[in-house]
Amino acid sequence: MTPMVFAGMVIDDFDACYRACCSRDARFDGWFYVAVTSTHIYCRPSCPAMTPKPANLRFYPTAAAAQQAGFRACRRCRPDASPGSPEWDLRADVVARAMRAISDGVVDRDGVAGLAGRLGYGVRQLERLIQAELGVGPLAIARAQRAQTARVLIETTDLAFSEVAFAAGFSSIRQFNATIRQVFALTPSQMRGRRREVVTGSQTIRVRLSHRLPYAAEGVLAHLALTAVPGVESFDRATLTYRRTLRLPRGPALIAVTPRPGHLDCVVRLDDLRDLSAAVARLRWLFDLDADPVAIDAALGVDPVLAPLVAAHGGRRVPRTPDGAELAVRAVLGQQVSTASAKGQTARLVAALGEPLARPEGSLTHLFPTAGAIAEGAGPLLRGPARRAMTVRTLAHALAQGDLLLEPDADRVAALASLDQVPGVGPWTSATVAMRALGDPDAFVVDDLGVRAAASQLGLPVARRALLDHSAAWTPWRAYATQYLWGALDHPVARLADHDDRTDLRRTS
Repeated sequence: MTPMVFAGMVIDDFDACYRACCSRDARFDGWFYVAVTSTHIYCRPSCPAMTPKPANLRFYPTAAAAQQAGFRACRRCRPDASPGSPEWDLRADVVARAMRAISDGVVDRDGVAGLAGRLGYGVRQLERLIQAELGVGPLAIARAQRAQTARVLIETTDLAFSEVAFAAGFSSIRQFNATIRQVFALTPSQMRGRRREVVTGSQTIRVRLSHRLPYAAEGVLAHLALTAVPGVESFDRATLTYRRTLRLPRGPALIAVTPRPGHLDCVVRLDDLRDLSAAVARLRWLFDLDADPVAIDAALGVDPVLAPLVAAHGGRRVPRTPDGAELAVRAVLGQQVSTASAKGQTARLVAALGEPLARPEGSLTHLFPTAGAIAEGAGPLLRGPARRAMTVRTLAHALAQGDLLLEPDADRVAALASLDQVPGVGPWTSATVAMRALGDPDAFVVDDLGVRAAASQLGLPVARRALLDHSAAWTPWRAYATQYLWGALDHPVARLADHDDRTDLRRTS
């Protein structure tokens, strides 16, 4: 789908939106929201309700814009829970960076001033940029996210409403009640009485992570399973469940993610419920859930070499990371060594320098070490070339000092320029970080041995320069082309070879 033109608060391309609305195609969910003036309700484009007359429709780029215009969320299609717009992952400008930061809870934690400082802009300048494009400011966007978090807590826990309000980021019970009534046209008590979700323990939340179809879960899970570091990650092949520990702004968390038809089932155990929105944002980022697979596959399927791969296993996603600093350290440890060797090195760092969990769960016992802990204590633990050990420590020091920022909302160009200044960081590491930590959809790991092997197998150029030249036709989706190249190999990085129902997994996810 082509990005639509925003005229202030309302999307200007009415005809395109109306055709998408009439088609009820779920892949348009999250691109825009459909508001009905006769009912004052806003929906997903795929809402099964009867399509209203064109004269009664308005189209908005965000749920926050629809809410601010006086529309409440449809109880049937739950538009607030639709996948996010893929535009925010694709773009690298300040508005897209701000949207990624807001989804991680930066405004709730640090306010608009903290968001502006993080992005290197003045408060008024940032508000003006976001308002001009989306028709609402960062506070309204954060408020819409708080309402969604509150709905999840109301429907999946038995927490008192005062605790729900606090956990969702509201400053008062009065503000919480007013927002729930305005957004959902229900009181918190009425919403809890209508709930359909499974109720869990007060600190354990079950969340459905929606995504667009097709979604090739096997590729992401295979990569995470192959590289899982003991103590921090685990993968259960019997249930296809990936588990790991997370370091969140207010405390540690444990997550368990299992693919289901049309969504990922996620169980989150939090030390502080206020971290729920950050946990969800990082899991959506990790599993690349906001991508538009139809647009990506349509572009890559033009290449006659990739076309059979796309047709056979469409919907591949990039396995990202919930922690950019962690990924960068692991990437350096993985330079020019086997996956097993890199995992062994990383596991030693975790055991010695990671923070032990107060409540471990099975093999999940530690948080990944902070950059500061690695900078100070990694030296004696690292085996192999002294140059690589020095690279790890130098990288960790830059991350700990804030000289290098590798978060989803970071300036990609500036971040990679800083990363390339670290002695010993090569092109493979930079491209891996760009693809998996910074979310650059056009990052291409041309120096990866698996990519070269796949190129040779498929009849693509193998020489570095020639392969780069050929890959230009895949722009801006070369990170996804990488996933298809890996998928062409009979290798654990792309296939869950020990799982007997691989075909079913691809079909139902």
